[in-house]
Amino acid sequence: MTQKTTVGNQTINIVQLSMIVMVCILCNFSANAQRSNSAERYGNTLNIGVGVGYYGYINNPLPVAIINYEIDVVRNFTLSPFIGFYSYRNDTYGYNYNPNGYTYRETVAPIGVKASYYFDQLFRANKKWDFYAAGSLAFVIRRVTWDNGYYGNHNVYDNRPPVYVDAHVGAEYHLTGKVGLFLDVSTGVSTGGVAFHFN
Repeated sequence: MTQKTTVGNQTINIVQLSMIVMVCILCNFSANAQRSNSAERYGNTLNIGVGVGYYGYINNPLPVAIINYEIDVVRNFTLSPFIGFYSYRNDTYGYNYNPNGYTYRETVAPIGVKASYYFDQLFRANKKWDFYAAGSLAFVIRRVTWDNGYYGNHNVYDNRPPVYVDAHVGAEYHLTGKVGLFLDVSTGVSTGGVAFHFN
């Protein structure tokens, strides 16, 4: 049995109404797609940065390098798988075993993903500039090497969590359509570097 509904003075069946709604939805998607195609895309970008890491348990900033690849998810929003690297040396560990201390080196590689939202439209930014806020989540791979003569506790960083979360704000200045310079300031690692756009 065909159900009917009344619109004004005309009576149409549910199938016809569904067709009209679907055409309206498709027209809306098409218009959004055209607007999206004309909007700036931030993905398909390789970011290479160097900077400073702030690690409370070391008590001094360390040089760090990070590389990520940005992928468009939805308009103004990207995800960037990344890997970082830093290394730290301590020459005075283990005084209770050796008055001169022992030396160890910690090498760390955080591997994770960064989620960024761009505010260019909100700020009405010039096409040369991009502005974003972001958050990153990473698993931390650590390796510690020691002096051969040290036989004490080798697990100095057992209390450090294997996962970290950072909040970021950043900006990029486009030198050309394919190359830009960026500054990324975060709660854990701040970097500046070069962005290569492959759009």
